[in-house]
Amino acid sequence: MSGAGSIELDRVRFAYGETKMAFDLAVASGEIIAIMGPSGSGKSTLLNLVAGFETPAEGRVVIGGRDVTADPPADRPVSMIFQENNLFSHLDVAANVGLGRNPSLKLTPDDRAAVAEALERTGLAGKDRRLPRELSGGERQRTALARALVRRRPVLLMDEPFAALGPALRADMAGLVQALNAETGMTMVVVTHSPEDAQRLAPRTAFIENGTIVADGSTIDLLGPEGPEPVRRYIGDMARR
Repeated sequence: MSGAGSIELDRVRFAYGETKMAFDLAVASGEIIAIMGPSGSGKSTLLNLVAGFETPAEGRVVIGGRDVTADPPADRPVSMIFQENNLFSHLDVAANVGLGRNPSLKLTPDDRAAVAEALERTGLAGKDRRLPRELSGGERQRTALARALVRRRPVLLMDEPFAALGPALRADMAGLVQALNAETGMTMVVVTHSPEDAQRLAPRTAFIENGTIVADGSTIDLLGPEGPEPVRRYIGDMARR
């Protein structure tokens, strides 16, 4: 598999306490893929293995054709957005985004231009001096997305990025993510509990159960009435909550 943003988990094995996980997954450069599954199934662990926050006991993590298994997170061509946004409350929007270019915030004119461009792309132009507490939930997520954009890494990982948003904002953010994917060609891996988010965002979905990918294919097929039994059971459980 080639391309700067291609991802391969090659016979990756990992144990978290008594829970054993085994992942084999290939994602093409520029693809959007949703990762779904019950709580505790290993969705976030999969992201952490790609990002470098966890190290596999066996197997390889390959990004852009390069074996990064032993590389620390800072050396991987990856950005990550968390559910909590990880914004600094005392820094304004521009500074929070600028951290993606330089953690010391010693920004060059090129850095500042990149920040301004990212704010424009994410609909935050004119809000650069606002603090996180002055933003809506959707605007905070847009700020986190803008920070990922200025890093200019080919892979973007998102862990439940829309979980705290209402239905209208979720749809709005999904549309923005799709537009940015088309514009930038970034590979995007999105963990979600929501079938609706997966359908809005990703042509392909991988479903994890008990630390293993048990289904992988077209989102429409996987989440449809004739989808795999583990997926149908999961969606049924969600509907009964």
